Amino acid sequence: MTDTAHVPGEAPPDDLLTDELARAILQAAPLPMTVSDPRVPGDPVVWVNAAFTRLTGYTAEEVRGRNCRFLQCADTDPEAIHRLRTALAHGDDVQVVLLNVRKDGSPFWNQLAITQLRDATGQVVHRVGVQVDVTAEADGEAARTLELSLMHRTADRLELLARMGEELSGHLEFDDAVDSLADLVVPRLATWGFVAMTSETGSLERVHVVASDPTHAGVAHALGTQGLTWLTRSPRVAQTLAAGANHVPMPMPVDVASLPGRTTPSELRLLETLGLGSALLVPLAGRDRVLGVLCLVHREQDGFDRETVVTAAHLGRRAGVLLENVRLYLAERDAALTLQHSLLPVLGDVGGLDVAASYLPSGRRAEVGGDWFDAFVLPDGAVSLAVGDVVGHDLRAAASMGQLRSLLRASVWRGDRPGEALERLDGLVRALDVADVATCLLVHWERTGAGAHLTWASAGHPPALVRLPGGEVHGLEGGRSTPVGLPPVRPGTVPEGSADVPHGAVVVLYSDGLVERRDRGLREGIAALSAALTGVPDDASASQVCDALTAALVAEDQEDDVCLLVVRVG
Repeated sequence: MTDTAHVPGEAPPDDLLTDELARAILQAAPLPMTVSDPRVPGDPVVWVNAAFTRLTGYTAEEVRGRNCRFLQCADTDPEAIHRLRTALAHGDDVQVVLLNVRKDGSPFWNQLAITQLRDATGQVVHRVGVQVDVTAEADGEAARTLELSLMHRTADRLELLARMGEELSGHLEFDDAVDSLADLVVPRLATWGFVAMTSETGSLERVHVVASDPTHAGVAHALGTQGLTWLTRSPRVAQTLAAGANHVPMPMPVDVASLPGRTTPSELRLLETLGLGSALLVPLAGRDRVLGVLCLVHREQDGFDRETVVTAAHLGRRAGVLLENVRLYLAERDAALTLQHSLLPVLGDVGGLDVAASYLPSGRRAEVGGDWFDAFVLPDGAVSLAVGDVVGHDLRAAASMGQLRSLLRASVWRGDRPGEALERLDGLVRALDVADVATCLLVHWERTGAGAHLTWASAGHPPALVRLPGGEVHGLEGGRSTPVGLPPVRPGTVPEGSADVPHGAVVVLYSDGLVERRDRGLREGIAALSAALTGVPDDASASQVCDALTAALVAEDQEDDVCLLVVRVG
């Protein structure tokens, strides 16, 4: 691309005509172009076209002799520059997008393509650069990238909120709920952090510290269990608890200078190991008061971005209400259990019989059922045995259970046979609206010289089982009618069943919670109970039989209350 001399007045040679034509074409090309000479130190520009000067604002004289890197700025991507230089050093053609700056200081996105020109020996003699202004496309892509990023962040925040709700609802033990909140949130948002809960009097009742780095799990555990001076003397925690729902979460640098004066030496070492950059405190507010505080700590002073702050604020508001719900469930649960246990009998001497009973509430902490049992001696020396179940899992069910048990006791005490007693109970339930629906199995036990004579009636309840000496098990079938509170299939006296059982036999009455589960129907459950009963030793006491059956059939996370009454025929 240099001038070639020729004689004026003569026709120019073909190569000169071609060179001038090429120069004219390149000069008038719409795309900005440059030519540099890599054989000269610094690879300076030796030619630019008019489009380049229009794009950058620099004249050709201002550009010649300089390397095009003068167009770069502080925000130009270092990785893109590295890719460019590596390709040129290897003699390869390359294309990159760089953020460049015009002469007036305005930025533009430059899609740069460089082609290496070689001579006959293969040496690179020139580099041709073509620049395309792709600012509009880049800005549009950046906007789309930002929009997608915001969508992903919003989705992540909603997913975290949903998971938190599931976790807290799934751990209806207060301490477990507090721990699960910290375990879920801290690793997602911070280097380490903790949840601290207070009682109604303001004293700390639960603290759980979590580190995102698994190797610091022991440090976090030690900080939360070996003394809480670092927490009780924290002015920012106190301020957050006092401000309550009015507190606006904002990340703040940790006041490292004051830590030695308000922590023990061992606590300070633990805190420094976890990292002390910035902290974000979020109140956990319930409906009427602040229940505690969520504290997130980052090892860097600018570790929390705006999105994290917004997410933490949302979490705090929702977590406070969820934790308060757990407390309300527990209060209702404890009240129901207290009521239920107060209504269940304490078995003493039941006519000299070997009797054992077990009541196990369901694993669903927010619920309590209406299962009950009873065993007492009648005026004539016979024994009344009963197991019942009021439909429902709430205080009403527990209260109804107590009323039904008392009504049934009164009926049996006055001399009613099992069928008559259940019929009278059904009439009272309908007349007094005591309960919605209930099942009951009532057994009248009379001693005989050979063992005992049993008479029973069942209002929709699973049949009692009898284990004979040697292991044979059969059910006390018959004597069945509809549950208490439902219209009878055949109006009239409730049917009864009867049977004689020998000495050494074991009679088992139970509620459906012992045998029925989601993965097992009633029939299969009774078969499993029969198999477990068959396996107990002939000489097992009623208490040993009761323990063996609950161990074999009751799951750790049982879904229903379990009531079991075992009598051994002496």
